Amino acid sequence: MAQITLYLDERLEARLRAAAQAANLSQSRWVANLIAEKLDDEWPAAVTALAGAWPDLPEVEAMRATLGQDTVREPIE
Repeated sequence: MAQITLYLDERLEARLRAAAQAANLSQSRWVANLIAEKLDDEWPAAVTALAGAWPDLPEVEAMRATLGQDTVREPIE
């Protein structure tokens, strides 16, 4: 397991300590959880559970059909 040294100003350190204590975690575990959350590349379970939650939601093609013609764009050089 890797060890990382963080340099925090006093105000930020106090906020970290309070947040970790409120979550009943060590400061190290609190920071590790935050890093894991930020680096996670999957949708949270609460979001994936919404799939199919709106049975009357139109298909994407139907929604795009009402958008009209896109503007001609200049090429990037």
